[in-house]
Amino acid sequence: MADQTPPQPRVRTLIHGTDTLKRGVPGELRITLGHPMENGMRHDGYGNVVPRSIATRFECKLDGVLVLAADLYPAVAANPYIALWVRADGPGTLSFEWWGDWGFHHRETRAIQPT
Repeated sequence: MADQTPPQPRVRTLIHGTDTLKRGVPGELRITLGHPMENGMRHDGYGNVVPRSIATRFECKLDGVLVLAADLYPAVAANPYIALWVRADGPGTLSFEWWGDWGFHHRETRAIQPT
């Protein structure tokens, strides 16, 4: 029997808003994960079920302190988009982490310099 483990998806993260943060003022961040998000309910051209492959968890941290955590489910569209507000009181590092099915893990970091 063939291995049913799908290959790890190629992903990319788009992060907007880090360059417009003001010191001590909440600013909006917009994050998109380029991920196919297969829900496990489709069939390929041969009648085989396409294995589920979704991002199941997202976390955003500012200097190691959790800002937002979200659990994602099959109803989330491909390329999940998350918007959140962050207040930074000084320079720091934002980290964005995604976990998913089949051992998927993706992490991006951005240094910030609020003005």
